Parts: sequence; C-alpha cells; structure tokens
Amino acid sequence: MNIEEIKNILPHRNSMLLIEEAECPEEGKAIGKYTIKGDEYFLDGHFPGNPIVPGVILCEMTAQSACVMFSSDIKGKTPMFAGMNNVKFKNPVHPGDTVEFHTELVRSVKPFYFIKGQAFVNGKLCMSGEFSFAIV
Repeated sequence: MNIEEIKNILPHRNSMLLIEEAECPEEGKAIGKYTIKGDEYFLDGHFPGNPIVPGVILCEMTAQSACVMFSSDIKGKTPMFAGMNNVKFKNPVHPGDTVEFHTELVRSVKPFYFIKGQAFVNGKLCMSGEFSFAIV
C-alpha cells in the first residue's frame, strides 16, 4: 500500500507519519518501508556532520509498520506504545538509506498487541526488539 492508503489506517501525519509503503504478505506479518531523505526533523542535531537516525525513531517506524496489520481495529482509534523490550541497535541508519521494517504479531489481548520487529538496510540488520502497544 502507498502513503495515501496508510493514511486511511494510521492517524499519524506530517512530521510523524514515518512509513511510506507497507504490505501484509501473510496473516500476522507486515513490512513497512521509509527512505531517509536527510531533511527530517529528527536528524537536526543528531549529529552535525554525521546524521544518524535516532533509535527511538526506528522503534516508532517499526510500530507504525506493524499497525497496518490491524487496519480494521485501528479505524477511529489511536495506537499507543505500551512497552519496548530487548531492543538492540546493530548498525546506524543514514540519509539515503531505505529502511525495511519486518514485523510479526506474537500475541494479542485486545486492546493490547505484542510484536517482534526488525529494521534492515540493504539486508543488513540495524535494529531488533519486542514492542507492545494498545489501540484505544
């Protein structure tokens, strides 16, 4: 799905809508993508002369990617982070990189959802972790 279709699912808007493409290749899995342009607000000052996407932004991008799995549950509601566990950052993400987020539903107890997520650039693992959020 493209960004306009994503906007029909997620309530996020500029400058916090942080995925540009998404797909659900099978039940309980979603993949999101975003290309870092270099002019994003989160790169301002992180770090001058060596811009690196902050880890917390990668976590947000992962959660937004996962939310497309729950399009029918989200309509008219807001997905809210509930927790992050075992988050690890392996490689930095820079302007020009296209980040691909692979997410998988581990379990759900509505309104809570628990996922595993990973971020890759050119097949190289950049971040992994376990995330929980509520749709309220």
